[in-house]
Amino acid sequence: MEYWIPITLAAAAAQTLRFTLQKHLKATRLSTAGATFARFIYSAPLVFVIACFYAVSTGQGAPQVPVSFWPYAIAGGLSQIAGTMCVVALFAHRNFAVGITFKKTEVLLSALVGFVILGDIVTPAALIAMVLGFAGVLLLSDTPDAVGRWRQRIFNRATALGIGGGLAFGISGNGYRGASLSLADGDVFYRAIVTLAFVTAFQTIIMAFWLIWRERGEIMRVLRVWRVAGLVGLTSMIGSICWFTAFTLQNVAYVNALGQVELLFSLAIGAVVFREKVSPREWQGLLLLTLSVVLLMLVT
Repeated sequence: MEYWIPITLAAAAAQTLRFTLQKHLKATRLSTAGATFARFIYSAPLVFVIACFYAVSTGQGAPQVPVSFWPYAIAGGLSQIAGTMCVVALFAHRNFAVGITFKKTEVLLSALVGFVILGDIVTPAALIAMVLGFAGVLLLSDTPDAVGRWRQRIFNRATALGIGGGLAFGISGNGYRGASLSLADGDVFYRAIVTLAFVTAFQTIIMAFWLIWRERGEIMRVLRVWRVAGLVGLTSMIGSICWFTAFTLQNVAYVNALGQVELLFSLAIGAVVFREKVSPREWQGLLLLTLSVVLLMLVT
């Protein structure tokens, strides 16, 4: 098994835990931007310390950052924030589930963006696995009591936000991969952790300016709930390190496709912890998504 596969599975597991903690964090009455800021403010210092420790302990020293690194890193950081904003905006719509489904087009869109920006190519077998996974997501995401005509449920503002979010996250992943690969020196983890350190610091600064400008006082509220917010930052750091390492090792489209296993993790938590029932249609979606993950692992 190639290294990027278990690393991606670990990233998906950490992300599932982070989303669970962030739901709890929202209950503390933080705004959406505040809950998002918690992810960066508590993880950025940890990432910086790990990057410094790893660079010194392995004798690789300070990174030699080329000019080509910055456009990739900045585009990745900004597009991740934009994608998050698109997904957050979906909460204002009753057809949220349909919009979230289209956000999952990030798997297919990241393949297109990766080909245009980095020249990454997806094999036909891997593309079939991605399409199977998307079909499974469709079955899992559409609400069983959905009302209205199919066209009305699909062609609307929520869909536009979902596709916009998918495109933004597709750009983000490829931006991070491009930034990491632009670092000529260092091993895989060194390049991944250095890229992550720069990106999280940049995102923390951008989000801090945004909160000072638009939500004065929210930063102090984030700092006051440091116990839960700190756990959000810790799980975010673990997930981000795994994602960035996987992006450095493999095509972003493959990583994102395998990363959809987080849906399986989420449903498992819902069934085991919260005693939620799984409908027949959801079992069909689970089967397709599982086939997609297994096929992707076999053909890459």
